[in-house]
Amino acid sequence: MTTKTRPSTSSRLASGKRERAKKSGPSRTPTIAQPPREDGRYVYGIIETKRPLTFGRIGIGGAGEPVYTVQHKDLAAVVSRTPVAIFDPTRDNVLAHEHVIETIMKAHTIIPMSFGTVFRTDQDIVEVLKSIEPSLKDVLKQMADKLEFGLKVTWNPEQIIEELKRDHEEIRQFHREITRKQLQSTYFARMQLGRMIEKALAERAADYVRDIYDSLRGVCVASRDNKPIGDKMILNAAFLIFRKREPDFDAAVAQIAHKYDHRLHFKYTGPWPPYNFVNIRLKLEPGAAT
Repeated sequence: MTTKTRPSTSSRLASGKRERAKKSGPSRTPTIAQPPREDGRYVYGIIETKRPLTFGRIGIGGAGEPVYTVQHKDLAAVVSRTPVAIFDPTRDNVLAHEHVIETIMKAHTIIPMSFGTVFRTDQDIVEVLKSIEPSLKDVLKQMADKLEFGLKVTWNPEQIIEELKRDHEEIRQFHREITRKQLQSTYFARMQLGRMIEKALAERAADYVRDIYDSLRGVCVASRDNKPIGDKMILNAAFLIFRKREPDFDAAVAQIAHKYDHRLHFKYTGPWPPYNFVNIRLKLEPGAAT
C-alpha cells in the first residue's frame, strides 16, 4: 500500500508566503500565540537521602527526562519533569514508571507512588513532604531492606473435580448412583451433586492455600491475601521479605511448587517495592494535577 504524505501546515504556509512575495512584495503574516507548556513533576516514590541524587535520563514520557530528587531535610521525592497532564496507563508508560522504581530500589528503600502522580512544582512536593514527614519516616523505617514478591496459584478445576469423584467417598457414591439410575429425579440429584462438588472444591482450595502459607511463613515478614482473579486462581498473594532472605524465599517457593507439581501452577514475580504494604502513597494524590 502506498501512503501519500501531506506537507505539514507550516511548510504549506511557508510555500504560500514565498508565492505571494513574488507577486506583491513582502507581506506581514499575523503571529498566532501558542500557550506555554506547563511543566510539572512526575513523582515515582519517596526515599531517604541526605544529599541530592540523580538517576539518569530515564523519565516517563519517552523524551529521556532526567530523574532526580526533590529534597526536604533527609527525605526526597524521586521525580522527573513532565507536562501537567493525566497519564494514560499504556504499556510504555507503565513500563517506564516501573523501570524508574526498580532502578531506585536497587540501592534505596522506596515508598512507591501510584502510577500517574503529578505535581505542579518542586515546592508543592516539598510542602507535602513537610506535612506528612513523620508518617513517611515511619514507613521508610518499617520497609527498610525489605522487598515484595507476588505469588499467584492456579489449578484446573475439571482435573480436581475428577479427582474428587474418585477420592471423595460421599461424592463418589452419589455420582455412581446418578450414573446407574437414569430416573426423572436425576436433575435434582445432579444439582445436589454440584453443590457437594462446589463445597469440596472450596475445602480443597482452602487446604492448599493454608499449606502454601504455612510453608512460606518462616521466610517472610508479612503477607497479604488479594482477591483471586477468575475461577482457576485459588491464591493471589503478596509477601514482604527481608532483602537478605530472598534466596531462602526462592527455595521455599520452589519446594512447595514441586510438592504440588501436577495439581497447581505457581506464578512467582518480584522483587518489587512494597506496593501492597504501603498505604501512605495515596496521601500524595490530592496534590496531583486535575
